[in-house]
Amino acid sequence: MYNINTFTGEQTFMKIVILAGGMGTRISEESHLKPKPMIEIGDKPVLWHIMKLYSHYGFNDFIILGGYKNYVIKEYFADYFMHNSDLKIDLAANTIETINHKAEKWKVTILDTGLNTMTGGRIKKAQPYIGGEPFCLTYGDGVGDVNIKDLLAAHKKSGKTATLTAVQPEGRFGRLDIDGQGLIKSFEEKPKGDNAWINGGFFVLEPQVFDYLPEGDGVVWERGPLEKLAKDGRLNAYKHTGFWQAMDHMRDKKLLEDLWAQGKAPWKVWD
Repeated sequence: MYNINTFTGEQTFMKIVILAGGMGTRISEESHLKPKPMIEIGDKPVLWHIMKLYSHYGFNDFIILGGYKNYVIKEYFADYFMHNSDLKIDLAANTIETINHKAEKWKVTILDTGLNTMTGGRIKKAQPYIGGEPFCLTYGDGVGDVNIKDLLAAHKKSGKTATLTAVQPEGRFGRLDIDGQGLIKSFEEKPKGDNAWINGGFFVLEPQVFDYLPEGDGVVWERGPLEKLAKDGRLNAYKHTGFWQAMDHMRDKKLLEDLWAQGKAPWKVWD
């Protein structure tokens, strides 16, 4: 069982499941070479940034649901220790010694859930690896300064089967309030979501959620399962009013890159 009262950085045993199998066609400038979660912010994949957030709150056991170019994710983590350590190489003796290790405490399970499998199908395929305990689920292409401790507390208090993090992304255009005579009464540049809340990922799920996930690669998590959970009164919302940003287009990547380069990335809550 997870314990929401002990978040001091030590290992907790709740599994974090990350959807990372889509093709990312809307950011094809980079996704033709790698899965979208492996597109870099700074010099690290967006997937790494998401994992660092969870790790900050003591969660270090990850299940990554791959599909499109899954080998890129496998190779990244297979070589992670070497790439993040200094090396002493003796060419004559053909030996390699790692020094100044900089590895994370993570345990990473990488599943190939199929090239064309939909989100619900991918989650269902992870069921044998999750077991009968609550778990977290999120998308591999969105970052935010979500307080995981508060999210878990809200989920536990709700008593529901599932909690999603609801967010209000910044609008793309300014909003005008115009009266009947054409006078602009107020102007707001890029308001947050026009007061609409959307699904921002960062779910907390009870094992009973698998009862809402039928077998099949064509099951879409955001349609049948989430709709049925809402209809049954089993879906809770945790309203996150802080920073959240999905990386759907190159303009989103540039925004996140600029924030990271300036040292102003709100989602960087770790030291």
